Amino acid sequence: MYDYIIVGGGIVGLSTGYALIKKYPQSKIAIIEKEHTLAYHQTGHNSGVIHSGIYYKPGSLKAVLSKEGGNLLRSFCTQYEIPYEMCGKVIVATKEEEVPLLNNLYKRGLENGLDVSMFEAKQLNEIEPHTYGLKAIHVKEAGIVNYKLVAETLAKVIQEKGGDILLSTKVEDIKEEKERIEVECNSRTYHTHYLINCAGLHCDRIAGIQGLTTNMKIVPFRGEYYELKPEKRYLVKNLIYPVPNPNFPFLGVHFTRMIDGHVHAGPNAVLSMKREGYHKTDFNLRDFSEVMLYPAFWKIARQNIGEGWKEIVRSFSKKVFVHSLQRLIPEIREEDVIKSENGVRAQSLTNDGKLVDDFLIVSNERSIHILNAPSPAATASISIGRAISERIPAPKRFLKYTM
Repeated sequence: MYDYIIVGGGIVGLSTGYALIKKYPQSKIAIIEKEHTLAYHQTGHNSGVIHSGIYYKPGSLKAVLSKEGGNLLRSFCTQYEIPYEMCGKVIVATKEEEVPLLNNLYKRGLENGLDVSMFEAKQLNEIEPHTYGLKAIHVKEAGIVNYKLVAETLAKVIQEKGGDILLSTKVEDIKEEKERIEVECNSRTYHTHYLINCAGLHCDRIAGIQGLTTNMKIVPFRGEYYELKPEKRYLVKNLIYPVPNPNFPFLGVHFTRMIDGHVHAGPNAVLSMKREGYHKTDFNLRDFSEVMLYPAFWKIARQNIGEGWKEIVRSFSKKVFVHSLQRLIPEIREEDVIKSENGVRAQSLTNDGKLVDDFLIVSNERSIHILNAPSPAATASISIGRAISERIPAPKRFLKYTM
């Protein structure tokens, strides 16, 4: 019998386990992961950016937890000697019509308490000499790290403190009994007093298995990346982003220097025909049918048909993809980039056709469900774990440790 079972071995699930085992060191905790290794999906295919929170509405969970989480993440990395770098990033306006949007973003950064500066073209070229732009925001509180290494370290700490990590363990059914929750898996059945759903791409299904009405569904978007050839990495010093379209839920194609020195270009965002579909040919009938038969998807698709079509064209044309990169770095040529690993984003879409913009956490008496945790969830993960632990009641036998 466990006090807490966490479903999902990505960085959010591991951060939650880390927070709980620190808060209740005598508790019995298990993390259940269906894959053979941890951080296999969104965490393992992450861009590696430590986000500042500049994009998010002041006071929102994303704004608050990404700023707080970035500080906690850096402290964790320092404590456990995980390499990271606060290299900063620039957000660049390349057209006159983008300048007012950039100004609004600058004001938002100030409202979120960030250390941001507005640069003219000359100042931009002093730190990113190959980048074209009319104006830019310099965000100092942005960095890079290997999130898979962070996740592995979290897991090591959890296990050292007595927590169990159960790999190749897939949840098949959840039953609420009088004094406990029964979690039936492919290998065996486990029991817990409290269930925490951090299942990422499958969080809505785990909630549904338990009988929770969520009024939302996960829609998977594949993020397609290229990377610069080694001899062309000098074109990008750190992180270079365009001004995002405020009506589109993605940040646009950008350049990211990784902690290992690689430079990624992307992502292009297209609907995935499989929740774990990292390639164009990946297909799952259940996953695809759920999206196609979901009226809310067609509503959001009609609203974003223009931007969505651009993403599809870029997906099938390297020439068009590179053309979008040339907005930021005109020197880039098709022969300078090669295909890189893709990722999949678990995006929540509500029944009324709205993309969930903030983190979404829903709870009942004996369970809590994280139903929307895309970027910047990795940056905010330790803070999210702490926030979840604060919402979870302590078992009666552990009350004395919290007084």
